[in-house]
Amino acid sequence: MFKRAMGIHKMNRSEFHLKFGSRNPIVLPVIHVLDHAQAKRNVAVAIKCGCPGVFLINHDFEKEKLLPIIKSIRQEFPDYWIGVNFLAVTGEFAFPILGALQAQGTPVDGYWADDACIDERRADDDQIDAKRIDLVRQKSGWQGLYIGGTAFKKQREVNPQHYAKSGRLAARFMDVVVTSGIATGHAADLQKINTFRESCGNTALGVASGITPENAHLYAAHVDLFMVATGVNIDNDFYNIDSNKLIKLIKTIGK
Repeated sequence: MFKRAMGIHKMNRSEFHLKFGSRNPIVLPVIHVLDHAQAKRNVAVAIKCGCPGVFLINHDFEKEKLLPIIKSIRQEFPDYWIGVNFLAVTGEFAFPILGALQAQGTPVDGYWADDACIDERRADDDQIDAKRIDLVRQKSGWQGLYIGGTAFKKQREVNPQHYAKSGRLAARFMDVVVTSGIATGHAADLQKINTFRESCGNTALGVASGITPENAHLYAAHVDLFMVATGVNIDNDFYNIDSNKLIKLIKTIGK
């Protein structure tokens, strides 16, 4: 049986909600970054709407161009929770970058990897990729929250009969297990979410596609984190948050 290596405290569900100050699902908008001004404007909208944090992602350019924007946004919002996603980059390559940013005075609060490299086809004690990423995380010195994609959109397809094993394995390696629907903007199957909730145990569970003000209530009882973009963006606008939609979503899950 795999035992987590010493050196990193893995956050549980209660600690996750305590950190963000709410028992309801935490809403963290995902900002598809274009430049500093656009990112700053959308962070300001998220703050005004009452969101405790955001994710920045380099959807349209390489991760190296995101780094100076991370630094400038951190300077603009020194105390706000800021997570990042380097598109298609696992923690193995992200954690050293995040550790270096932290050492240089630019702390990043969370890293979301599209693929946490959980392999339900392998034995419990043979998760070689996830173990390697875990060791890199420890060596990096980075102190943020690790949100790992499991049975996630645009990654290797996982047979639904293996969702339970995927969730159980993932819960050993990350602070928040995040899954999704089949594609961006597509809501996750409710049975999939129920299975992940049961198998993740005391580890927080996130959903990262298809959440809208209209369907969020269906997931709220089982999900700890909503990572939202399409569902709260301005219609036909991939890059800017609609404050009315975001406020409606927050009110929906706060009932």
